[in-house]
Amino acid sequence: MKRFTQWLEHRWVNPAYVGWILLGLALFFFAAATNTLAGWLYVISGVMLALLLIAAVLPPRNLQGLVVTRSPIAPITAGAPLDIELRIRNAQRQSKGLFQIIDPVPSGLGAVAVHAVGALPPGQSHTWRYPVPTTRRGVYRWSTIDLRTAAPLGLFWCRRTMPAPATAVVYPQVLPLKRCPLLDTIGQRQGQHWRYSPLAKADTQGVTRSLRPYRWGDPTRLIHWRTSARYGELRVRELESITTSREILIALNTTARWNEESFEQAVVAAASLYTYALKQGFAAALWFPQADTLRDSARVMHALAEVNPDPGRDLRSVKPTVSQKREPTWDEDSGQNRAISLPQVTTIWLTAAGAQTVTLAAGSRQLVWGNGGNATSTDMLGTLQMDSSLPLEPQLQANLAG
Repeated sequence: MKRFTQWLEHRWVNPAYVGWILLGLALFFFAAATNTLAGWLYVISGVMLALLLIAAVLPPRNLQGLVVTRSPIAPITAGAPLDIELRIRNAQRQSKGLFQIIDPVPSGLGAVAVHAVGALPPGQSHTWRYPVPTTRRGVYRWSTIDLRTAAPLGLFWCRRTMPAPATAVVYPQVLPLKRCPLLDTIGQRQGQHWRYSPLAKADTQGVTRSLRPYRWGDPTRLIHWRTSARYGELRVRELESITTSREILIALNTTARWNEESFEQAVVAAASLYTYALKQGFAAALWFPQADTLRDSARVMHALAEVNPDPGRDLRSVKPTVSQKREPTWDEDSGQNRAISLPQVTTIWLTAAGAQTVTLAAGSRQLVWGNGGNATSTDMLGTLQMDSSLPLEPQLQANLAG
């Protein structure tokens, strides 16, 4: 019965409780008039039926001409509220009012949001902003919004679904690490490289990278007088500093068998280690068995928001990049996953106990959740045994076990 009433409400109209009562009375008076041949009973039943007909026709007309647009949702970190904004415009010449806006947000973000609009004059818009609290990372998508009304008589409900696609990205929490021996003691500084930064900014010291026209506020000491004389206008040097840099790969083993709490903690650890590595001057990157190496901060955080454990995935469809040079992870003869081959750079390996064997570069580190044997094969590997029942931040700031 519920599915039928929902179908009626979406396709045409669904009688409200009062509407069902009035319909029953109209039929009762009509049956009584048929038996008694009393004209006044025919009049009463006819008036009731006419009222029901008008009440059924007006709600769909009340929703016609309403245009819904949704503003883009800015990515946020888990724990902060999503700011959702919807705008409803009345494109007709008649005033609209007494309708509900229903935003069917995914269950992971909480209950369905409902907002009532009292009146919307012709050509005017109504903006609805509301926060949605978040507790867990993820990429949430939904594509529609519902408008619902029973105006003006309240005897029939009418609901219409309109397209309003939305994508809400909730990044994992980033812990404010003050120290991290796991990264502070890793590898050796090798050579000189251009400083890696996902958001490149010109420096005010170092070597000259290029020359550009002078802009208001530029220091006069950066003016290149010889070039300025040649072009007849002031030219300023753009500088870039050269610094020693260490390359580090944050690798999350999504093919292991995780429990939910441990995997969520591992994702938070990966985001925190990546952010801490950038602050410490590392050329940091993120790696999954099912994806290419990611370096851009926005792509890294988006991938961490969307990632889920997938121990049963057939990895034959994965195409390794040239820089990764990893072997296929599927043994076609035995039908089993072979050892994962990571890029041969210093790696922080995040995995669950009992996972398949991997070979890491010298100087790498690992974080292991759960109890079990070593999941890696490498020399002089520093290990942190993680406990998902304990706070993560103190564990990441703890000294290595070996």
